[in-house]
Amino acid sequence: MAANVTSLVPEGFARALTELRDMHWRGDLRIDEIGSPQRIAPHSVAIAGELTGPDDPLATGRLILLHDPLGNQAWGGTFRLVTYVRAEVDLEMVVDPLLPDVAWSWFTDALQTHDCSADALAGTVTASYGRGFGEMTDADRAEVELRSSWTPGLDPNHPLTPHLEAWQELLLMVAGEPPLPPDIAAFPTGRRS
Repeated sequence: MAANVTSLVPEGFARALTELRDMHWRGDLRIDEIGSPQRIAPHSVAIAGELTGPDDPLATGRLILLHDPLGNQAWGGTFRLVTYVRAEVDLEMVVDPLLPDVAWSWFTDALQTHDCSADALAGTVTASYGRGFGEMTDADRAEVELRSSWTPGLDPNHPLTPHLEAWQELLLMVAGEPPLPPDIAAFPTGRRS
């Protein structure tokens, strides 16, 4: 992942690519590099993540790192992180009017927990329910989706790794699998059985 770093890549972006490549992800989180937007910034990289369960993915997401060495006035900096995460939720959750506020707090709390230097936070949370009919009567789905972006303060003293850890935590929270302290195991729930 992000292995081809050349002298044409700015130092800050090269450092971020190295951190992305060296990130230690959870064992149940599959990460793949995917195509990144080419017109938004001169340098970009994107990953897709899937938090796996016994049968189906518990949560999926994408994370994009954009870099413009000249800066971008709309970002208020030279880097921008953009994410999209989604997971199925119980019907009781999707109809709760507080779900968008809670989902947004998962995002901001994850950034704060990992001491991320982040400005210009923006985003939306969508809670939706779809009901199947006819041949798809068993296809009812309730989902929460969070789209957000922020300007990370990346430099040698403020690395990308805390932002990657915060994104990993966000995927866990959206999936209903909050991270546990080291050496603590979760009891199996009906959702994973």
